[in-house]
Amino acid sequence: MPTTTVRIPTPDGQADAFAAFPDDGERHPGVLLYMDAFGMRPILEEMARELAGHGYYVLVPNVYYRHGPGPVVELPAHIGEDVRPAIIERLMPFMLAHTTERVLRDADAYLAFLTARPEVAAGPVAVTGYCMGGLWAMRTATAHPGQVAAVAVFHPGFLVTDAPDSPHRHFDALTARVHVGLSENDMSPEDISTLDRALEAAAGVDHTTEIYPGTVHGFTMADTDAFSASGLRRHWDRLIPLLDGALAGR
Repeated sequence: MPTTTVRIPTPDGQADAFAAFPDDGERHPGVLLYMDAFGMRPILEEMARELAGHGYYVLVPNVYYRHGPGPVVELPAHIGEDVRPAIIERLMPFMLAHTTERVLRDADAYLAFLTARPEVAAGPVAVTGYCMGGLWAMRTATAHPGQVAAVAVFHPGFLVTDAPDSPHRHFDALTARVHVGLSENDMSPEDISTLDRALEAAAGVDHTTEIYPGTVHGFTMADTDAFSASGLRRHWDRLIPLLDGALAGR
């Protein structure tokens, strides 16, 4: 499965990115994949290729592009708990700088680029995201209800907060099919209840919220101590049928 590097024009510059897609000369449904907090690295390419193997064009932008090409900080081959706090400390300024305004501005550019690719089929797209990428994916889906037919987020952060722009406060704009895959320590029971009520209030939105047993935050990422093989398998078992049903009519 080929992976190519691309550059996405945005109002603030150019975002480096990579794309994976079947090399068969056909057009395939598009998927925008948002990285986790650690950013661009080989494991995300592996996941993009896996997803592309199911018949999708997968675009993975470096969300931190304003601070340099990815990865914006040096990352070890394996992100263990011994080094995780120091890495997060270095990345925190980039995460805090990625405001809702920037997320939405970038989402416009990412979706415009994705849907214009000659390898991408006409019609709606899907968005998926991991960790902080789950937050960005949900904001993208609510801002583009006519364009995003499915959104899946895994071990997401900050979907329910006290802030006026908390994602759950804008679910009434959703039209996409939604899956939220949570670890056992991602959200409190109270916040999960708030999330579910907000999704249920979004008229006509098909959604599932699921806690993946035996997992901790970050469970899909095989290059971290949080990785759970069973959690990753469950993630694929939820993601692929969601995309197939929403995009491919399979």
